[in-house]
Amino acid sequence: MLLPDMPFDARALNALDFPRIRDALSERCATSLGAERARATVPSDDPERIARELDEVEDALFGVSLSLGGIQDIRELHARAGEGRVLAGQELLQAAYSLDGAMTVKRAIHTNSRGPLREVALGLGEHSELVRRVLTALDRDGGVRDDASHRLRDLRRRIEPLRARIRDRVTATLEKWADVLQEHIVTIRRDRYVLPVQASRVGQVQGIIVDASASGQTYFVEPAAITPLNNELARLLLDEEAEVRRILTELSGLLAGDAEVPMTLATVGELDLIAAKARLARDWRLNRPERSADHSYDLREARHPLIENPVPNDLALGETKLLLITGPNMGGKTATLKTLGLAVLMHQCGMYVAAASARLPVVRDVLVDIGDEQSIEASLSTFASHLKHLRFVLRHAAPDTLVLIDELGSGTDPEEGAALAQALIETLLAQDARGVITSHLSPLKLFALETPGLKNASMGFDLTDLRPTYVLQVGQPGRSYALAIARRMGLPGEVLARAEELLGPDAGLMERMLEGLERERADLAAELERAATARREAEAERSRAQQARETLEARRNEMLAEAAQKAETLYADAIERVRSLRARAQEDSARPRVMQELRELRTAAQRARPAPPTPREERGDPIRVGSRVDVPAYGAQGQVLEMRGDDLVVQLGVMKVGVKRRDVRLQPEPTVKAPRPTFAGTAPSRFENELQLRGLGVEEAVEELRAAIGEAHALKESPLRVVHGKGQGVLRRLLRDYLKTDKRVESFHDAEANQGGHGVTIVNIKR
Repeated sequence: MLLPDMPFDARALNALDFPRIRDALSERCATSLGAERARATVPSDDPERIARELDEVEDALFGVSLSLGGIQDIRELHARAGEGRVLAGQELLQAAYSLDGAMTVKRAIHTNSRGPLREVALGLGEHSELVRRVLTALDRDGGVRDDASHRLRDLRRRIEPLRARIRDRVTATLEKWADVLQEHIVTIRRDRYVLPVQASRVGQVQGIIVDASASGQTYFVEPAAITPLNNELARLLLDEEAEVRRILTELSGLLAGDAEVPMTLATVGELDLIAAKARLARDWRLNRPERSADHSYDLREARHPLIENPVPNDLALGETKLLLITGPNMGGKTATLKTLGLAVLMHQCGMYVAAASARLPVVRDVLVDIGDEQSIEASLSTFASHLKHLRFVLRHAAPDTLVLIDELGSGTDPEEGAALAQALIETLLAQDARGVITSHLSPLKLFALETPGLKNASMGFDLTDLRPTYVLQVGQPGRSYALAIARRMGLPGEVLARAEELLGPDAGLMERMLEGLERERADLAAELERAATARREAEAERSRAQQARETLEARRNEMLAEAAQKAETLYADAIERVRSLRARAQEDSARPRVMQELRELRTAAQRARPAPPTPREERGDPIRVGSRVDVPAYGAQGQVLEMRGDDLVVQLGVMKVGVKRRDVRLQPEPTVKAPRPTFAGTAPSRFENELQLRGLGVEEAVEELRAAIGEAHALKESPLRVVHGKGQGVLRRLLRDYLKTDKRVESFHDAEANQGGHGVTIVNIKR
């Protein structure tokens, strides 16, 4: 809802060009309801309302696509219906379509909203019955349908045949009256079928004169033979008109009686404004601001949203309460000041702001003195106008206000203006106010250098091209550049020398100091550019390495795909052969021979298995978490649990100790030769039910387990004892994950405690 009596007065908003922001919002509204609200948008000083409106805009940007086109402002129609007036069919259709569109938006919000817009959509009423009655009673042109009521349907069924009978009789009369007719046609005048008779011969026909032509040469005569039929048609048409009016009256009453219509229209306007804020955020590349609770301002890459191709700048107020921007005219001082003011106003209207990131407080007022408001009628000079505004600023300045003063101390004698400006700044600092001040007065630059809470800043200027750069330089006061520009423009040397003499030694010192600061800044900027160039080159090299890595990765994936395809083919062949062997194994006499063939198949598969890749040489520090180390200081050995730079945490028995990396010695890892599984015996007639998998890799262990289960299932042997060891439990868990997927396994469990416990899994094979 719009908030009345806001603390931000129209003069401050106009000075900061805020009406142009409202116009941009209005242009992006889809309905006149939303445009009306956009033009009346004013900042709020309620933090909860601001946060809620920002959440709503975020929901419209990333959650719900609000489509409000086609919804019209029907407040006037609803008011007329409430006064008892009968609306036309087209007007009722307009109301029905608008209310139906509002309900469609409500359904879309409840389906897609992340939450905030659902609260707003609660204001959209339920108008289904009204919409249904109107759309079933009226056609697309607003006419009342035949089936709108039983009486109307009956009347229209009688009217059309009667019209046909009348046309037939009049047509028959045409031939009889052919000699007296002005034209050989049948026409309708005053809803009655008539014939055009020559005025001079109208006495020769029997009928009623209904009308005459403008020239008086033709009379339109209703033949006596069809008068009763025309009378009947007129009566039916009057009854039809009365029934149509009754239906329109009833529908108008339904609209008047729908008490939720005003709230629905107000909510549509609110949703349209939210959608316009989201569109503006996309069009202008705005970002959501965060609230600052300590009266501090922090904007990164802030820009003036109404300037084309603006130069972004960082703005911060915190420990620095007031920022004093000095420098030449047309350098961007006023634009920078307005950039901050507009960011605050847009934030407090629940809008995104023109900055890469922004932390802003909620202020109760923006105190502005910008522009020249001299008035001959009011006998106000430029200086008097400034004083009037400055008096208002001093009266209301506080930590929860933003002070924006342009050209402080101008319009009067420079010395007196500087003294007055310094006194005003001291008062603002005493009132703990925050803000930005621009000025040309040199004494204020020195004052800012030695005053806590006040900091110098300037807008950059390119002496080579004699043009401003619009870059804000915080911490450096601005130079006037008057003498430098005059020297470059070719003024005589003696004139410039005399000007420097008149300025005095202090002024020269100030200019030389600022010139030195600028040289330092230029040197630092060049150094930064060199560092940035080196970084870009490093990034480019990294990108090339990344591209090469991706190429190798793609080739690796291709090779893996080829290998997988070959493996799939081999696996399918092996499955087919195992099925054949399994079928033959059903015969006891063939079982030894089948066992021998199965063992040969496994042996061949193991030979075909590629050798494990040679482990890559580890580079860097060989000590890592899990390494075994000697700790001479304790005369013990242990395992590294944690690494914190040069500090290690080592487990020595039941004790954890912290030692330096240099105080430990890495133990060489013992080479463990993986034992071959005892499963693959040579005796064709004896089945080994114990499978040794300790020391094998996961893939190899799973493959051995799969083969053993297949052999046990084929030979109807059960159970199978799988020895995998305890360790960290990784191999045990992965083997059991596989057992859950093998349909030949009936169940599995840990061995008894005295037979291996968690280090052994007993697998029961389906027989």
